[in-house]
Amino acid sequence: MSCDHPPAAALSIEGLSFSYGPRRVLSDVSFQVPRETVTVLLGPNGAGKTTLFGLITGLLAPQAGRIEVSGRSRAVEGACVLGDLGIVFQQPTLDLDLSVAQNLSYFAGLRGLSAAEAAEGTRRELQRFALWERRGEAVRQLNGGHRRRVEIARACLDAPPILVLDEPTVGLDIPTRRALVADLHARAGDDGAAVLWATHLVDEVWPGDRLVILDQGEVRATGSLEEVLAATGQADLDAAFDALTAAGAAA
Repeated sequence: MSCDHPPAAALSIEGLSFSYGPRRVLSDVSFQVPRETVTVLLGPNGAGKTTLFGLITGLLAPQAGRIEVSGRSRAVEGACVLGDLGIVFQQPTLDLDLSVAQNLSYFAGLRGLSAAEAAEGTRRELQRFALWERRGEAVRQLNGGHRRRVEIARACLDAPPILVLDEPTVGLDIPTRRALVADLHARAGDDGAAVLWATHLVDEVWPGDRLVILDQGEVRATGSLEEVLAATGQADLDAAFDALTAAGAAA
């Protein structure tokens, strides 16, 4: 089946449900990820965020509902729609014994990039993260923040129109977290990417972001920060998050 359809919407999730045996993990999850915008999937640990990302990225098969990538149904067109996604998983996936450049080169081959495209993307992304001079170093020589930068650089190597990131700042210090959050907002605002960012940290939400608040496998609220605050009658996102989630209610 051809994969050369022009892109339409960024990412659409409709009525998605998923269970592990008798345990329901997601229930009728629906939301949109617009282009040129950061959409923050905000939820406590155990909310179902990682399962949702597994469904979006093809690691899991939907049991009910629909996923559209750039206006194309994953159920109809299969894995070819995943070419529009740049993916960063919560767990590191770099080969520690390969150099930074080798990790990117291997990924470029999997994505079908030409040598020229791979070289251009590698230089662009590593310079963006001030890692160009370290491209020959083994990944195991880098600290956690630099490794995470390499993973984001790898995901952006061919400038995909949609970035999906599952808790990419877990375990990083505050300055590194802030730098990565700023970079991903720049990719939406300056580069026009659609960014879906899963986190449980409310301080990673910026003004202008769209929110999807997920708790116990259900969407509790969607919309802009202002819309979520108005709907909950709260003055700040911390209070709104607590009002919408079981974790907050139990505190």
